[in-house]
Amino acid sequence: MSVPEVIPIRHEPDYRTSTIGRWQGGQFFASVTAAFPEGWSGDDWQSHKRWCAVLHRFNEAGKHLDSRIQFTGTTADGEEKVITAARRLLDEWLDALPERQYQDIAIAPFEVRFEGALFGLIPEEDEDEEGEDTDRVWMEFYPDELGFQAPWDGSYDT
Repeated sequence: MSVPEVIPIRHEPDYRTSTIGRWQGGQFFASVTAAFPEGWSGDDWQSHKRWCAVLHRFNEAGKHLDSRIQFTGTTADGEEKVITAARRLLDEWLDALPERQYQDIAIAPFEVRFEGALFGLIPEEDEDEEGEDTDRVWMEFYPDELGFQAPWDGSYDT
């Protein structure tokens, strides 16, 4: 099965896709999430795990319009405190979306980088032991780590 041009994403209240839906200008995907800079590795993960409020907006057809991303602190700053700050900020942004309704969406792949971290819906492909591509293709929503795959029904793996 080939990858569709727009990927359905199911709205699940009180779970990882509880803040997705439609607004007067199209569709949105909002979350509070943590991101590490691309390529980072090391022992001091608490000071590199950066918490953000994120609002991606798309047109009605699912094409990416813009992303609003704001860093609120690291785990080392106190995870509960910085997550609460990100949630408050995200609530403000969501309240400002005219005619906002939480519901399923369908969006096209996109990619945004913010302060060295990758955000977006990115195609991924498995490789076998020799490094050759396999037939397994999926879409990964970064940095939220939501994986979408056939049958492309909006459900995801974490």
